[in-house]
Amino acid sequence: MTLHSVTFQRGRRVILDDLTWSLPATGRTLLLGRNGAGKTTTLRLLSGAIAPKRGTVKIDGHDAGPKELRRRVAMMPQHISSMPRLNVVEQVAFAAWLSGRSESSARSAAVKAIAQVDLSEKGQMDPARLSGGELRRVGLAEALARPSELLLLDEPTAGLDPTQRARFRDVVLSLDRPTVISTHQLDDVDQLVASVVVLDGGRIVFDGPVDDFLRRGQGPDVARMAESAFTSLTSTL
Repeated sequence: MTLHSVTFQRGRRVILDDLTWSLPATGRTLLLGRNGAGKTTTLRLLSGAIAPKRGTVKIDGHDAGPKELRRRVAMMPQHISSMPRLNVVEQVAFAAWLSGRSESSARSAAVKAIAQVDLSEKGQMDPARLSGGELRRVGLAEALARPSELLLLDEPTAGLDPTQRARFRDVVLSLDRPTVISTHQLDDVDQLVASVVVLDGGRIVFDGPVDDFLRRGQGPDVARMAESAFTSLTSTL
């Protein structure tokens, strides 16, 4: 999948400026950028939720419209909401059904996805009664239950405590499809992803293996090295 010469703006503000990015066909990729750099916009373009002002999103060399992108790409948004009058299984199944699965297939996919995120025992509960960490796992299950080829995770560990982040990380490490993760949590980044992309000023300023990214920074541990590398690339003070 490729974003080709994509420009996106909101009002007069240009968020992405003639951006071209070919996503890795396998593995996990970390998408970094300062607040407002366009990370969520990039993910939403890839998912078909919004369309570029100029440029195209391509799959296998051909232009892909919103309908095809919604079918082939699943996105976990930053904010997860519980749906009234539905239990956990029903909420995840509904998301799968919206993506094009039949009713029976959606329920089967929901049960499997809920097991993947270790929430089977909460399947009959009202999502509104879950903890913040559990609700985020419901959001991940919704994405996993969709019949997609690419998974996009937008700040998946935002608001989670260290224990919840560790559990979520273990789930992400078990995923078997190409995944793009936008996050500010840089602990164990060398174990979580294979490649890193950094956005700044509406453009990509780094796109390469995680080891090359970390070599641009300094520090006593991986998190500090990653922060230092990010600062050197974006001139963050």
